[in-house]
Amino acid sequence: MTPPRSDVSKSYTQIIKSTTLIGGSSIINVMFSILRNKAMALLLGPEGIGMIALYNSIVDMSQTVAGLGINASGVRQIAAVNTEDTARVSEVVAVLRRVSLLLGIIGTTLLFVLAAPVAQFTFGDSRHTLGVMALSLAVFFQVAAGARTALLQGMRDISSIAWIGVLAGLFSVIVGVPIIYCLGETGIAISLVVAAFVNFVASWWFSRRIHLPRPSLSLRRALLEASDLCKLGLVFMASAFLSMGSTYAIRLIVSSESGLHAAGLYQAAWSLGGLYAGFILQAMGTDFYPRLTAVSEDNAECNRLVNEQTEISILLAGPGLIATMTLAPAFMALLYSSEFQGAVEILRWICLGMMLRIVAWPMGFIVLAKGVKSIFFWSEIAAAVVQVGLAWLCVQKFGAAGAGLAFFGLYVWHSVLMYFIARHFTDFRWSPVNRNLINAYLAISALLFGALQLLPLWQATTLGLAIAALAGLHSLRNLADLVPEHALPRLIRPLLNMCRI
Repeated sequence: MTPPRSDVSKSYTQIIKSTTLIGGSSIINVMFSILRNKAMALLLGPEGIGMIALYNSIVDMSQTVAGLGINASGVRQIAAVNTEDTARVSEVVAVLRRVSLLLGIIGTTLLFVLAAPVAQFTFGDSRHTLGVMALSLAVFFQVAAGARTALLQGMRDISSIAWIGVLAGLFSVIVGVPIIYCLGETGIAISLVVAAFVNFVASWWFSRRIHLPRPSLSLRRALLEASDLCKLGLVFMASAFLSMGSTYAIRLIVSSESGLHAAGLYQAAWSLGGLYAGFILQAMGTDFYPRLTAVSEDNAECNRLVNEQTEISILLAGPGLIATMTLAPAFMALLYSSEFQGAVEILRWICLGMMLRIVAWPMGFIVLAKGVKSIFFWSEIAAAVVQVGLAWLCVQKFGAAGAGLAFFGLYVWHSVLMYFIARHFTDFRWSPVNRNLINAYLAISALLFGALQLLPLWQATTLGLAIAALAGLHSLRNLADLVPEHALPRLIRPLLNMCRI
């Protein structure tokens, strides 16, 4: 049964609102990232950017293992509870916070003790042991902050999550850059610890504004709640570890094959490739995932939400990714420096992969919302094997650009896999509108990628900008038909009115 038009419009409006909130904070963060990346590129060069990437990988993997995935499972537990049942929510939150503090302490201790072998494995020497020791503090702050953010996400407090992102971006510039300026490479680890601390303070401040009753939990009840969080959390932890572990492995493959300079080029391309699509993907995890979880027993409703999310995501992301692919040389020079022109080809491959990622992610959330742990786990293992395997083969043959090609290859495979898994669980089908959008954007992206390889730069750039402009107008026209004018940002309303004429 087709839902009433008013309900469909409300659903599209909700997607736009959440994406706009996350997107607004992301735009501000993009500005901070531009300043930070430019400063880091000038102060440290490609080698320093590569070192930052490897340090970040150590922190990400350590906090993923230490956290046991309970923050992600906490989001699902909170989202699955009626938010009016504050007593039940408070029980989940109380256990989540206590367990996360314990796990944060354990994770910090283990990384501190194992700092020497971790540094040796990552960098091939022990010169960075002190830096890895300092990173152990970042692990604690990130694990502890995750429990606070899980409450905000589960309760769908999107504005607070957006503010946390803005504050983290702001302090990464006003504190992190001066530390690097004064201390050079030795300040990298310290700046990451400061950033993690700021994120913890911000998450604590905003989560405390959600007033919950103090739960009276018996020890038995607390242990049962902790067990439920850990059972599902272990699957999330394994998934996140595989994802971050594959990223870490690819950076090691690139650095071992072509040096830290090449690892810095790959990191620069990865950062730029994710800047625009990142806020859409973040909005999916922040708002769409809890909404999908709440209706996970209704397959028809699940499929409708996935199609709506896919449509909005493609309309928002497609023109930006095409523009990024076209202007890759200018972006690299502007946001980094002329030393990073070797990252242009990597960035273009990543943009192609991001186009497919936008398509695949909404379907992947069906598995998460259904809580099908085994399918989720094995699909993540397969994804890690495919990406690392492709990177190992392609980097040897094509250099650092092979890492970008591996990312694209991963999402060719992963998109097909997620479609068939979604069909199995909910009998999912893409709507006719989405089929046309997906086919059009993939064909246009492939055509433009070929033109950028074969045509002179000015001809390919002119073609790309024309395609991006037409795609942008098409997206605005479709958004104007889907969403009421009052639900959209004021800055684009005049453009929408022009599209309606």
